[in-house]
Amino acid sequence: MDAIAAQLHGVDGQLKVHIQAHHADLAKLLTSVKGVGPTKASTLLAQLPELGKLNRKQITALVGLAPMNRDSGTLRGQRHIFGGRADVRSVLYVAALVGTRFNPALKAFYASLLTAGKLKKVALVACMHKLLVILNAIARSQSP
Repeated sequence: MDAIAAQLHGVDGQLKVHIQAHHADLAKLLTSVKGVGPTKASTLLAQLPELGKLNRKQITALVGLAPMNRDSGTLRGQRHIFGGRADVRSVLYVAALVGTRFNPALKAFYASLLTAGKLKKVALVACMHKLLVILNAIARSQSP
């Protein structure tokens, strides 16, 4: 067990060194958003190198946060999110969960969705989508 923990600690250190050497400015910009800490920023930079290079629809489809329809003929099914990069989705889930408490923009958006009658999970996924779009815009414009 100790060998695995030491190996994970070494990989984590290598990741931090790489980010400081190559992506320090972008990591600082991403962590300026409430709900996104150093670990979440490093995961986004490692797992989503397209951040800031794609438009909002492309980046959400790539991560798997774009609602996809299940329609057939005249039958209209529900829209669900699926596919994409599950690691990034799980990081965005936790960031959105924290953001709905401490980020004023996400908090207001989440509250408005709940008052509109949306389920809590649906509102949280919408906040994940909004957070990803915000992070993509920050990465593209290189300003907080």
